[in-house]
Amino acid sequence: MVIDRLSHGADAIGLVTRRRPGGHRCNDDRALQVCTATATVWRRGCASARQTAHVATDPPFNPISPFVSFDEVYRGTPPWEIGRPQPALLELFEAGQVSGRVLDVGCGTGELALTAASRGLQATGVDSSVEAIAIARQRAVDRGLAGARFEVADAMDLSVLDTIFDTVMDSGVFHLFDDADRARYVESVGRVTAIGGLYHMLVFSDAAPGHWGPRRIRRNDIETALADGWDLRSVEPCIFEVNIVDGRVKAWRATAVRSG
Repeated sequence: MVIDRLSHGADAIGLVTRRRPGGHRCNDDRALQVCTATATVWRRGCASARQTAHVATDPPFNPISPFVSFDEVYRGTPPWEIGRPQPALLELFEAGQVSGRVLDVGCGTGELALTAASRGLQATGVDSSVEAIAIARQRAVDRGLAGARFEVADAMDLSVLDTIFDTVMDSGVFHLFDDADRARYVESVGRVTAIGGLYHMLVFSDAAPGHWGPRRIRRNDIETALADGWDLRSVEPCIFEVNIVDGRVKAWRATAVRSG
C-alpha cells in the first residue's frame, strides 16, 4: 500500500494495536506471525486475538498509535496479499481495459504490475514499503519480466515518476484516506494520467459489514472525488479478496476517464 501519511493512523488500513495482560503466539499465518502483549493484527484476522481484542466495542476508524509500518507488515503476509491480482481487476485485462503505460499505485508485492508486464505492457508499480518493492523486483527478475519497473514512492506525489500513464490501477489505496487526503490523492493520480487515460479503482464498499479493515466507501464518495477532471464511466459492486475472515469483502470497482 502506497502512503506515507495516514490521517486515520493504523486503523485506516485495519492494523490495530491492543495491549493485553499477557502475550500469545498467533498460529494463523494469514495475519502477522507473532502477536505479543502489544499485539498488532488486522482486525478479526487472527482468531486467537479476536477473543481478547474486544474489537466490536471499539468506535470505528479512530486514530490508533503507534502505527506499524508497511515494511513491518510485509515481513509477514498482509491480509490483502492473496498471491495474485485481485480478480475484479484482472477482469479488466480480459476486457481490454488496460493498455499502454500502466501504473499500479500501492502495488505491494507487484502482482498487478507483473500481470501487465507479462502481457507486453510497460508497467510501473509504486509503493511506500521498501520491503514490498524488494519482493516485487525479485519477482520480476524471477519471471524474466524486464518490462516491469518498481519504485518506492509516495501516492501523494506521483509526479516524481516523471511519466504520464495511459492506465492507472488502484487496488485498495483510495479507501485509506479521509476526505481531505482523498482529494489530494486523486489530484496526484490526475497529474500522471494521460487525457483519455483510464483510472481503475477497487475499494471496500459501504455494503461490507463490520468495522474491521479500511474505511467503507459509498458510491457517492467516488462520484464526489472524481467530479472534477474525470468522466466517471462505471461504479460496479464486486468482491475484494483477502486472506482472512471468509476471504471475500463487498467492494466497488470504478472506472473513470481523464477528461482534463
